[in-house]
Amino acid sequence: MSYRLLSYRTSNGDVRAGLMVGETVFDLAAQLDSSKVASGINTVSLLAVLQNWELLKPVLDDVEASPVGPATPIGETELAAPILYPGVFYMAGANYIDHVMEMTGKPPADKSTCEPFFFLKTTGGTIIGSEENIVLPDHSAQVDWEAEIAIVIGRSAKNVSVDRAMDFVAGYTIVNDLSARDNMIRDDVPFKFDWLGQKCFDTAAPMGPWVTPADQIGDANSLTVKLWVNETLHQDSNTDQLIFNYAELIAYLSERVTLQPGDVISTGTPAGVGHGKGVYLQDGDVVKIEIENVGVLSNPVTTA
Repeated sequence: MSYRLLSYRTSNGDVRAGLMVGETVFDLAAQLDSSKVASGINTVSLLAVLQNWELLKPVLDDVEASPVGPATPIGETELAAPILYPGVFYMAGANYIDHVMEMTGKPPADKSTCEPFFFLKTTGGTIIGSEENIVLPDHSAQVDWEAEIAIVIGRSAKNVSVDRAMDFVAGYTIVNDLSARDNMIRDDVPFKFDWLGQKCFDTAAPMGPWVTPADQIGDANSLTVKLWVNETLHQDSNTDQLIFNYAELIAYLSERVTLQPGDVISTGTPAGVGHGKGVYLQDGDVVKIEIENVGVLSNPVTTA
């Protein structure tokens, strides 16, 4: 039996960390609070659990076999985004071979001649959970979808090698890196690109539905990635299309910053975004992302 880590809303609206075993959700604090290892840790918060991942992962592996306390079927559980809110939310850009070809009309440069590219996305207000509404902003008529698998960091990482980088991964989740394409370029400033306007509007980062621990993901380098808008399949690719793999992304970032437990690194999107077809999200749409061995992230689209 495998398990997943999530955040859920109680009947009074509080958000608590949960442990999903099979199709059943248990309160995570109830599983950990009897452990001496968890003493002094805020086990109600999944972010706090991830920030103590090295201590708590062995405990979780033990309790998975016999979880305690009230049990709720996943279908009756109101999910929040699993991590509210990561200290830093890193976004890799132009990191799928097929997406670069889609957007530029030519293959990507040999990665021996270039390095990964990142931008940051805000967290509070931007991150929402599965089934929560994507609210189209008034300042954009071209909101686009981007299905991405994201790495969740489980150990502090600084100047780590590619060979060791995966030792710092706690797990994986799904991110929809929504982009306001008509806010991408500004002619009134010398630097042209507006990453805030394009990437950081409220609800621009659906995340979830949970975190799959790294040791339960299978081969993360070969997972199918699919995205539908309503009944139309737009993205249908595989993580084997990544230009820079997870370890290379982590190693690159850790040379420049110290990665902290609970940080999230979204790894880029494959081909099939709306911008290349001139198709964008509309009020009433439903966006569904499915990543093999991770889960399904689904969000309805509304106007403000």
